[in-house]
Amino acid sequence: MTTYSDTKEFEGATFVQASFTGAKMRFSDVSGVTMRGMDVDGLDIDSHDLFFGSLIVNGVDVVPYVDAELSRQFPGRELQKAETPEGLREGWDAVRVAWQETVDATPRETWDDHVEDEWSLAQTLRHLVLATDAWLGRGIHRIEEPWHPIGQQFTGAAEMGFDMSVFREPESHEEILEVRAERQQQVTDFLSTVTPEVLAEERDGPWGGSWKPTVGDCIRVVLEEEWAHLRYVRRDLALLGG
Repeated sequence: MTTYSDTKEFEGATFVQASFTGAKMRFSDVSGVTMRGMDVDGLDIDSHDLFFGSLIVNGVDVVPYVDAELSRQFPGRELQKAETPEGLREGWDAVRVAWQETVDATPRETWDDHVEDEWSLAQTLRHLVLATDAWLGRGIHRIEEPWHPIGQQFTGAAEMGFDMSVFREPESHEEILEVRAERQQQVTDFLSTVTPEVLAEERDGPWGGSWKPTVGDCIRVVLEEEWAHLRYVRRDLALLGG
């Protein structure tokens, strides 16, 4: 199959009676795409940014329905939007419990298995180490180089110019669990004493850019990362166990 990468040749294009059966789109921009008279049986859309916009199906914005259903499937997920220390603590406790259930229920021999180009459970746990380093370590605590070397960078980080030399493969699953537990405890400790005044303080985004998140925003990103990647892992584990 032909692969189209880093191209804008389809912007504004019209496709009539064209077949996209079995096609895959990854990290692509389909905002504003209009589809009419379409056969969509089995169409599978997974968007981390879905909840920042709209998705219109037959004239209905389905984003609120998807959001509500995911919160039903993952009790406590709705607290990723909490504004108070109490709400954020409760949300963090909920996602920690949910993750522990998944880790405990997954046989260790399958931790490195993965679906196609998706991350394995082991890689996902490593990415959450990096997410904590980014948003708590660098974002909130302003540590310039907070990175643990087993952190899993996001896809495309090297191409974007990020220094990958500080990272390495973990020595074992036990090392992943140890570092992951340390990072989780850092979030727990921070939330145990945080005040509304601190949550309102402004910070620089850990990846640069013009956005100036508050401390509360940084914690909400941590929660969003935790819930999103838990969903990805459970989805893929179900497929692998198929």
